[in-house]
Amino acid sequence: MTWDEWEQSKTEAAEKRSTQMQLNQLPADGGAMVGHGNKQGDLTVDQKDLATVGNSAFKLFEDLGRYGRDAWSSSQTAAKDLTTQKFKLGGALDHVQSRWEKQLQSLLDACAHISNHMDFSKKAHQGDEYYIASTFSSIAQLDKGFDERTQR
Repeated sequence: MTWDEWEQSKTEAAEKRSTQMQLNQLPADGGAMVGHGNKQGDLTVDQKDLATVGNSAFKLFEDLGRYGRDAWSSSQTAAKDLTTQKFKLGGALDHVQSRWEKQLQSLLDACAHISNHMDFSKKAHQGDEYYIASTFSSIAQLDKGFDERTQR
């Protein structure tokens, strides 16, 4: 390939690349982003959904806590034995075990956070529903009192 052919190939490749580039962006109408203008999202959730997510996160948390460290003791013993016998694999196994423990703890924390957040959301919304219901029932009680006074 000559220098001119090389330059021509580079130019053609650059032209193709520039015409094929696409940026990730919202559609021209602005999309359906919640909190942007008057647009509303289409995501809905109810108490059953929150409970299902929270229960799944809690079950995963319990199972990971129960079974996630089953190999810890045997892995540590193997790492120590291999290191004692001058195998570099011992240090590597210890490193893998340490990384596993950190990742497991991160996952346990995430599951606990999700479960707790779903419980909090459920209780917060139940509190809101109680407040709204009691407010409306007290208004109904007031209306009833006014009706009794006007009918005498």
